[in-house]
Amino acid sequence: MNLAQAIRVSGNEAVAFVGAGGKTTALFQLARQLKPPVILSTTTHLGISQALLADHHIIIRSAEDLNIIEDSISPLVILVTGEANQEGRLRGLPSDLITRLFGIVKEKGIPFLIEADGSRQRPLKAPADHEPSIPNFVDLVVLIVGLSGLEKPLSSVWVHRPERFAQISGLEAGQTITYEALERVLTSPAGGLKGIPEGCRRIVLMNQADTSELQAQAQRMSDSLLKSFAAVCVTSLEISNEPGRAPEVDLNARLSVSAVHERVAGIILAAGGSRRFGKPKQILTWKGEPFIKQVLSTALMAGLSPIILVTGAHHEQISKLVDEEGTQVIYNPEWESGQSTSVRAGLNVLDPNVGGAFFLLADQPQIPVTLIRAMVELHASTLSPIIAPMVKGQRATPVLFDRSTFADFALIEGDQGGRALFARHPVRWLEWQDESILLDVDSPEDYHRLLSQT
Repeated sequence: MNLAQAIRVSGNEAVAFVGAGGKTTALFQLARQLKPPVILSTTTHLGISQALLADHHIIIRSAEDLNIIEDSISPLVILVTGEANQEGRLRGLPSDLITRLFGIVKEKGIPFLIEADGSRQRPLKAPADHEPSIPNFVDLVVLIVGLSGLEKPLSSVWVHRPERFAQISGLEAGQTITYEALERVLTSPAGGLKGIPEGCRRIVLMNQADTSELQAQAQRMSDSLLKSFAAVCVTSLEISNEPGRAPEVDLNARLSVSAVHERVAGIILAAGGSRRFGKPKQILTWKGEPFIKQVLSTALMAGLSPIILVTGAHHEQISKLVDEEGTQVIYNPEWESGQSTSVRAGLNVLDPNVGGAFFLLADQPQIPVTLIRAMVELHASTLSPIIAPMVKGQRATPVLFDRSTFADFALIEGDQGGRALFARHPVRWLEWQDESILLDVDSPEDYHRLLSQT
């Protein structure tokens, strides 16, 4: 999984990078992973040596200079900046010029990547009053943070603008920078959320996660961060040659993605009429609770979000049993046309930033939380289109579908479920030893078999 896949960028999006801890290197690496030509620019300053990362560097002094780009764009990574200042740094483009440049690249369908603030090579930062300078046309903002600054003293060695970082985090100068303090900065309107245009997709890129311990801590932080961001991308990137600093440019730097944490939805399919069974299966009891409450409890304990319960037949009976906070109940009036209608009904109410979804069956209350969590972790490390359990050579449920597959659910009809997509997308199988997950309750005999397993 490369950076473009991890942050789900593939076409002509406009992407702004802010924060600290590998911003410029990540920006240029993304440019190399997209189909050329790719245009890069900045609203802040870049070191002159950083221009070496581009194939071609164009200096813009006035609007007329933009004709160079409009008339001829070669299949290269092209950096567009202002002139160098007295400090030997390349100036960023003012808002009017970068907006006109965006108009050109948008018309030509070219990816546009922008560095929108500075960090003086520190792994952590807090924004000044005038930053970040993010144009309102961007589709995605990538907020980068360098984890090498954690557990270090709050000082200018590790933090750009430490006094502002202190104000937002609640720390005092010299105190240890904790994960909790970093979370406060990242989710603050005066910190990580500052200046991001409304409606823009936003993700956190937690860089310099060079150990399994740091990667695990980043995963734990993601539970909180996903309330404010669409995704938390965990990466490692070797760019630092001295404590607290990175060289101004490293032509050999490479970013490695270890995980992408996103919200994974749980869509519980409970619309069926249970004709073969003879009475509503959804309200049968198992371990002292109705099936539907068991499935809802599993989804909650597994951390799925949002949780959508799709009802049809027996809507009133089932709805009365649902009291779990955060569960959205939707009625599918077309339930008699088959499971495909309930699948689409659940998908239609999902936020577009949800990274994937499980379809959980109301007649499988025995599915363990550990299985769902294992599949979520596998998805985070691979972003595989489909992840399904395999028990001794037999396919099992539930199945996790990445959001890249969602559009194809419009093609299924009748009583088909997600299995119809297995021929369209590669499937990653998760070996599982517990044979109990192979059972679903279609008959009284199945129900007695389930009860005998407890």
